Amino acid sequence: MAAETPRQYVPLTCHGHLRPVPHISFSPLEKDDGYYLISACKDNNPMLRDGQTGDWIGTFIGHKGAVWQARLSPDAATAATASADFTARVWDTHTGELLVTLQHDHIVRAVAYPPDNSDLVATGGYEKKLRIFDLTEMRPKSATESAANGDAAVEPCTIPASSAFEIGAGIHTTFIKFIVWTKDPNILITASGNTLRWFDLPSRSVVKQEVLDGEIGSCEFCALAPDYTSKTDIGEGLPVLAVAAGKFIYFWSGLRAMDELKRTKLGYKVASVAVDPRGRKIIVGEDNPATWARVYRWDDDVEIDIHKGHHGPVWSVAFSPDGKLYATGSEDGTIKLWKNCEGFYGLWRGGAGGGTERNAE
Repeated sequence: MAAETPRQYVPLTCHGHLRPVPHISFSPLEKDDGYYLISACKDNNPMLRDGQTGDWIGTFIGHKGAVWQARLSPDAATAATASADFTARVWDTHTGELLVTLQHDHIVRAVAYPPDNSDLVATGGYEKKLRIFDLTEMRPKSATESAANGDAAVEPCTIPASSAFEIGAGIHTTFIKFIVWTKDPNILITASGNTLRWFDLPSRSVVKQEVLDGEIGSCEFCALAPDYTSKTDIGEGLPVLAVAAGKFIYFWSGLRAMDELKRTKLGYKVASVAVDPRGRKIIVGEDNPATWARVYRWDDDVEIDIHKGHHGPVWSVAFSPDGKLYATGSEDGTIKLWKNCEGFYGLWRGGAGGGTERNAE
């Protein structure tokens, strides 16, 4: 039986970057049901956007090399970026000002916050070292905090890597490409080469390891906001770890993301993957030389849609915290937002199909 034809919605295209976009991620849901999208780019300039519309809010200026990853803190008050200029940086998302420079001795590829703590940042990269920085006492007050207290703006500070806690010294044999923090704040996962490692932070040791089909292209948690989750979701309401490696896509869930849900082999090399736990849908970005993103049903792996809008490999895929859209970031320097719900939402004002792509401001 042929798969049903999904309803086609015109995507929104976010321009502004001048080089490839290797990573995108959303903030948690805000009180007004709004949220933000942050993008890393090899043009050195990560950007912050309105997550629903893709409209540009601001650019974080200061990196001297390609920015490989960018993430927003759980409270969305700060953003952390990882760069080829041997630094990770923490920014004030309200003003765009630099708060902290985390100085490293080589390229930084990965950065991560815990799910419920905006004062801890984990970094990894070409030094092959997993580090955790506690910013509680180190970072200056943001401009927002300073203004509230009647203080003058505080100069940003630089924290050397030697001030961080190193986890699992000597364990990584290739550079660290991704770091994700599980729902259990004591467990952190790294992606390095073709290997996933689960670290127990109190003991600083590896408690689980998985060798995958090939070099890991993406490793991200897919989690909806609490008001949008239920026990009937994939992962039973807990975040789902989605990993692309070689020609396989892998999924784990559970409090520590140690329970494998499924793995699927595809007929092409994959660059990125994300899952919609409620809608039971998988989005896969193809690696070189392809430029498409493919959509599959979770339950039977049947392909139900193909997105052909990009002109380069899709390096990153992410679902919004309400699950009503997903974003793709590409080698072509653009970000596209794809509607994942019925009815009015964001800049989509009605029906499906027809028309030309719209551009976010």
